Amino acid sequence: MLKARTFECMGTVIGLTLPVSSPAEGQPGLDELAAATAVVERLFRDLDEQFSLYRPDSEAARLARGELMLRGASARMRERYAEAHEWRLRTEGAFTPERPDGVLDLSGIIKGHALREAGTSLQALGRHDWCLNAGGDVLVSGSPRPGSAEPWKAGIVDPADRQTLITGYALGAGSRHSAIATSGSAERGEHIWRVGRGAGFVQVTVAAADIVTADVLATAIVAGGTQMLNRATDIWDVAVLAIRADGSMLATPAFHPA
Repeated sequence: MLKARTFECMGTVIGLTLPVSSPAEGQPGLDELAAATAVVERLFRDLDEQFSLYRPDSEAARLARGELMLRGASARMRERYAEAHEWRLRTEGAFTPERPDGVLDLSGIIKGHALREAGTSLQALGRHDWCLNAGGDVLVSGSPRPGSAEPWKAGIVDPADRQTLITGYALGAGSRHSAIATSGSAERGEHIWRVGRGAGFVQVTVAAADIVTADVLATAIVAGGTQMLNRATDIWDVAVLAIRADGSMLATPAFHPA
C-alpha cells in the first residue's frame, strides 16, 4: 500500500510517497512517513529561505539588489552558482544562472538540487523505496513494491490541458533512469530564456539517472530548441519527449512510454 504526504514550498507542491504496510513486514508505518516528510520539508524550506528571489530577506534577493557580491556570499550559494555555471558551459549557454537583465537567478537548478539532497537524506534514514515529486519533477528510489522489479510510473501532463496525462514513464526498479523533469511555459517557465531561434517547444520532459541533469536539460532544451536537444542526446544518457506549439510531439528513441 502506498501512502503520501505533501506540503507547499518553492511555489509548488512537494510530495513524498512510501510503501506502507505492517511494521512486521519491514515497511515504514505512517509515523515513519510523517517523520521522513518532516526531514524533506525542513530541507526544502531551508533552501527556499536562502535562494528564493520572492523573499526580500533571502541571500539571493540581497544579491539581486546588489547589497551582496557573489564573492562575499555563503559557501552554499557559491557552490550552487559554480554548478549552474558548469551547466552553462556544458549546454553552450542554453542553460544560464543569469536572467537577461544580469540578475543571478538559480531557480533553474535549486529545485533539482533540493530533490537530490532530499533523496540523500532519505537514504541516510534507511529508506530505499520512495518517490519524491516536486511540481511534476520526480526522483525515485527502489520500487513501489519493495524487493520487486516493478518500477515507479511518472505521468506527463498535456501542456494544453493540465488535467490530462499524455503518457507515462517508468523510473527506478527495472529502468536505467531514476529521475524525470518537465520544463516549459506550462511548468512555471519564468526561469527559461530562449537562445537563438529555438524550435518552438512549449514543453520538454527529460528522464535521466539524476534529477539535476534531468531538470537542467529540460530547461536548456526549451531554451535552445532542436540544436540543444540533439546535443543533450549525443552527450548524456537521457530520454526526451518534446512538445511543439502546434501540439505535435518529438520523442527520442530512448523514450519508452510506460
